[in-house]
Amino acid sequence: MPHALTIREKKGKGGNIYYPLHLSLVPKPTPGPGELLVKLEAAALNHRDLFIRKHLYPNISFKAPLLSDGYGIVVEAGPGCVLSDQLLHQPVLLTPARGWKADPIGPEDYSQFAGIGGTAPNHHLGAAQNYVVVDESEVELCPGHLSPAEGAALPSCGLTAWRALVIKSGNAEAGRNILVTGIGGGVALQALQFGLALGCNMYVTSGSQEKIDKATQLGAKGGVIYKNEDWNVNLQKMLPVERPFLDAVIDGAGGSIVMKTTTLLKHGGIISCYGMTLGPSMDWLMSAVLKNIELRGSTLGSRLEFRDMVNFVKEKEIKPIISRTVKGLDCVDAIDGLFDDMAAAKQFGKLVIEI
Repeated sequence: MPHALTIREKKGKGGNIYYPLHLSLVPKPTPGPGELLVKLEAAALNHRDLFIRKHLYPNISFKAPLLSDGYGIVVEAGPGCVLSDQLLHQPVLLTPARGWKADPIGPEDYSQFAGIGGTAPNHHLGAAQNYVVVDESEVELCPGHLSPAEGAALPSCGLTAWRALVIKSGNAEAGRNILVTGIGGGVALQALQFGLALGCNMYVTSGSQEKIDKATQLGAKGGVIYKNEDWNVNLQKMLPVERPFLDAVIDGAGGSIVMKTTTLLKHGGIISCYGMTLGPSMDWLMSAVLKNIELRGSTLGSRLEFRDMVNFVKEKEIKPIISRTVKGLDCVDAIDGLFDDMAAAKQFGKLVIEI
């Protein structure tokens, strides 16, 4: 029988609990009308999954398989599938959320918007299982240059980075100076890769010189250690003489990012914030107001943006960076090790299970 990887419930409060992983046998699902059966071959972790295990994420489900990002092969089509000729026996990527079609502002109905993997109301959806049934509209053909692990690495991070950089920053253009904070994480690396492919001058921050060195090898113009109090001063010295300012910041940390970058950003510059790993609040300064700086929140993206992102990856032959993989859903201890890497910020790229 197929397996599914979930979390096991135990008592505790958010932030003071760490739900153990639980592997169980489940029946092989059957696709209904307009649905596809996908045999999953790889699934990738996100910080979202770590927050779920710590009970720091809404609508946690102890029934839903974990992980929102998956690559698999369509092995069966239900009755009435109009795309079966295109999708049957083909490698596909799962869309990581439901309830947001195309509106560039946000989900058409926020009450219907939800990610998949480890959360309600989509208790059967998640990439940490051998088989999943999805609506035929909720997959994209995987670009042919990607391996299963690379394909699984793309959905959530690629979509989040695409929206934060291309849709929300307003500066995804050749020659613009873009700062990506916290390089090494999946979203930050995808933003770096997308920006480079668009011809932007990309700069990074990290707590590790090794990660900065790897980012510059990928094409970043430079990087600074955010643990140094004057990192913004050091970054200023790296900016080109002919354009000595940042056009936008792509940030997933929060904290003091407004204070540190206000002097670096141009008048009317953008801080596109897709996460706040340092805490649930940040300061907003009058100096940012006087420079007409905008802080824009960005969460995942629409179904249309997902398609656009995948097509861009295909066109530019971008390969997501993989930090480490483990083989097998049944290797629970090894999968726990991937979570440990993420918790300790050891990774440079994505952490992937080869199913």
